[in-house]
Amino acid sequence: MWEPPEYADPSSFTEHEVTVGAVAGTLTLPVGAGPRPGVVLLAGGGPQDRDETTGPNKPLKDLAWGLASRGAAVVRFDKRAGAPTMAEEYVPDARAAVRLLATRPEVDRVFLAGHSMGGKVAPRVAAAEPVAGMVLLAADAQPMHEAAVRVARHLDSFGALPDGFLDTIVRQATLVGGPDLKPSTPAADLLFGFPASYWLDLRDYDPVATAAALDVPMLILQGGRDYQVTVDEDLARWRAGLAHRADVDIRVHDACDHLFFPGTEASRPEQYAHPQHMDEAVVDDIATWLQ
Repeated sequence: MWEPPEYADPSSFTEHEVTVGAVAGTLTLPVGAGPRPGVVLLAGGGPQDRDETTGPNKPLKDLAWGLASRGAAVVRFDKRAGAPTMAEEYVPDARAAVRLLATRPEVDRVFLAGHSMGGKVAPRVAAAEPVAGMVLLAADAQPMHEAAVRVARHLDSFGALPDGFLDTIVRQATLVGGPDLKPSTPAADLLFGFPASYWLDLRDYDPVATAAALDVPMLILQGGRDYQVTVDEDLARWRAGLAHRADVDIRVHDACDHLFFPGTEASRPEQYAHPQHMDEAVVDDIATWLQ
């Protein structure tokens, strides 16, 4: 039931099915010869399609159409399923997407734009495949097992979790973060059913330190109403780790939730069941920064 946001102009671009590494994707290409920037979109954690479909909403499609309407070529792709690590889940296909855009005659520079876990992994991609810059949208920096407990406690505070579920999350997170995690630990005992290899790989990855070591400009965007990735727990880590960088632009959109949907009420998961669009101000921020 998705409808285009008012800020998108479908007459100003075309869309084409493409193969990106091992997965299917979409190239959204503005009309005209260019030159223009290209953007690879990286979806958030868990099973996600190229649009990051959430109920009736498609925030990455909003972003792709909004950026294409403002002159940027965009590639977005379905995430591969069942990868044993975050690196294998994202990096090969993201690198292929960067190279796909780099071969387009209309494109003169390529950026990464990652949302949530897609923002967390973006520095890892950029370390493997050179890009002109990165946009990190609600990128988590707090260790994910710690964030899972924080979010679960928040949801449990207003009765959004089944009885006993919080205790399960705490038990699984303790195992993930503790010394007893081994490659042979069953995935059924771990958070989200991710295999032990996934969690062990995350332990060895510091997104802020990886980003700090990259000589590329960054735009970091955060929603003020976001309870999943927060100003206090996540953005604070990005601010501290990148405080020495003059080429890092950090902006908080106070009215936005985790998907950058604007609103006034405290964000709750059931609100994602209502049709919404990514805030136009966020799209404009990115489009202007790309130039």
